[in-house]
Amino acid sequence: MKGLSPGLDISRLWTLLRERRERVLLLDYDGTLAPFRVERDKAVPYPGVRHALKEIMAAGSRVVIISGRSVKDLQPLLGLRPAPEIWGAHGRERLYTTGIYRLVPVAAEADEALREALKWARASGLESHLESKPGCLAIHVRGLAPRQADEMLVQVRKAWSPLGQGHGLELRAFDGGLELRAEGCNKGQAVEAILRESGPDVVAAYLGDDITDEDAFRVIKGRGLGVLVRSKLRPTEADLWIRPPEELLQFLSKWARACREKGGGK
Repeated sequence: MKGLSPGLDISRLWTLLRERRERVLLLDYDGTLAPFRVERDKAVPYPGVRHALKEIMAAGSRVVIISGRSVKDLQPLLGLRPAPEIWGAHGRERLYTTGIYRLVPVAAEADEALREALKWARASGLESHLESKPGCLAIHVRGLAPRQADEMLVQVRKAWSPLGQGHGLELRAFDGGLELRAEGCNKGQAVEAILRESGPDVVAAYLGDDITDEDAFRVIKGRGLGVLVRSKLRPTEADLWIRPPEELLQFLSKWARACREKGGGK
């Protein structure tokens, strides 16, 4: 583990987890809890992650998954019973532990532009690279040769950029592709909502790997710990850098152990 913020004392986190009653662990999925896979429906968590998350929840810590994936795609991959709270499609979807599901609606103009973008992608023969989810369309190029991936992304950007302009959409890059997304929902806003629901003494951390996780790192800074989970360091707003899967499992295990110790789970 490597501290990225001046004066970061990671031991302070474990102390706070022992002392305080309210703790919330916020986690991205792909690239953070699970390795990237070309076959996205096979991207299961790293060995040991499911057990660690069960231990954390059993120790009295709230666990929330915040992913770019849709809730329906994420649930079978996560494979946790009982299931944690899940925010899908960058926070547009919310599935509570009670089973209640909420969806932030997409404005009519943005929805129509997304339909046009979907129609173009299918007509262009890109359906095998396409992911459709609430308020979002994504093109994935992972597994393609670099030149082919670059050419596809240039093609998509050229076609989708005009559709997004003035229609309440934003075109954003992520690790392995491009996404056309309705404005109004991102991981930072999801983190903001969760922190707002929590008490003033909550102990919080957000773990993520991608550029889309930077929104969350910016929101949690000064209010909790931002943790970049990535094999190679990149410019980031996170406070701590850990490498998966070994350091990830160490972090999760320490979180669970601290919650079980004096005051944990009470």
